[in-house]
Amino acid sequence: MRRTEQTLVEQMHINDVEIQHRMSLLGLTSQSLKSLSNYKAVIESSIENMVNEFYQKQTEVDEISLLIGDADTLTRLRDAQRQYIIDLFCGRYEHEYVNNRLRIGMVHKRIGVEPKLYLSAVCTLKEIIFEVLRTTIIDQAELSLTLQTVDKLIYFDTTLVFDTYIDSLVGEIENAKRRTEVYAKGLEEKVAQRTQELEKLAKLDPLTNLYNRRVMQELLQRDLSRARRHKLPLTIVYFDLDNFKAVNDTQGHLKGDEVLKYIGQYLHENIREIDIPCRYGGDEFCMILPDCEIQNAITICDKLIASFEARYPELHLSFGLVAAPLDSTVDAEELINRADKKMYEAKKHQGSFIVH
Repeated sequence: MRRTEQTLVEQMHINDVEIQHRMSLLGLTSQSLKSLSNYKAVIESSIENMVNEFYQKQTEVDEISLLIGDADTLTRLRDAQRQYIIDLFCGRYEHEYVNNRLRIGMVHKRIGVEPKLYLSAVCTLKEIIFEVLRTTIIDQAELSLTLQTVDKLIYFDTTLVFDTYIDSLVGEIENAKRRTEVYAKGLEEKVAQRTQELEKLAKLDPLTNLYNRRVMQELLQRDLSRARRHKLPLTIVYFDLDNFKAVNDTQGHLKGDEVLKYIGQYLHENIREIDIPCRYGGDEFCMILPDCEIQNAITICDKLIASFEARYPELHLSFGLVAAPLDSTVDAEELINRADKKMYEAKKHQGSFIVH
């Protein structure tokens, strides 16, 4: 059940047993409490003077006067205080009485009344009530018992008020904790997301969105070890654009970037998920093709050539293909160098491919 659907007594789990326990701790007996109702009529006849005196003294305190603020608020407070005093002498101190006292505490906390100001107001009110009772009760023993009972009952009320203060503070702390946890979680997610983005940027060439040279060498060494361990084929493809410098010189770097981006886009969209496309630098590219024979690699390159030259008929690509030896200790860098040499052999022979 939501808090807004519960009374304050229900929210704070105060039942009949708890009420009686609190009263017994203060020495409040049912007989002494019942006797207060004998003076209800006296209190009601003096209530206006009591309320007037109370707020005359309260508004002399600058802090309290600032909290009250305006005439309308003061009128509402006077009505509430009038009812509070009368209820002290109602003779019934059960759930409704306790709930009303808790509400008083909640209202005081919400409008920012500090505990020191509340306790000061309680002392002022108690003295005003005592003065009325002193002028009314002639029998000194009866007066003493009545004053003690009122004093204890006001203490009882004060414990309830401060319970609401504490409950409200605990609620604020819990809300702040939840907000902090939500914020921390959101911040953690943002940091994780940003970390992933930075890691991605560190791995990728910003122009083509392909893996960069450093990451390619790491991935090639990994896949080379895997191919040798499982006796699987692995092909390295190294290629570049013929006379790419002329494109930049005659058509500008924007055109050159467009061509490089096209190659990156094509590789992303047309090679297998396990294949690793990289921009080695400038107009040089490399593909790591795990579990791929040379002939299948040639087919992949043929398709790239057909698509590229259909888009840019004035440009050509040269390829060098190397099958990784499975019974050798040739490292990743050496394989790339071999594929690079095959590519330059293809340029010399004016052919698209040289394989090894």
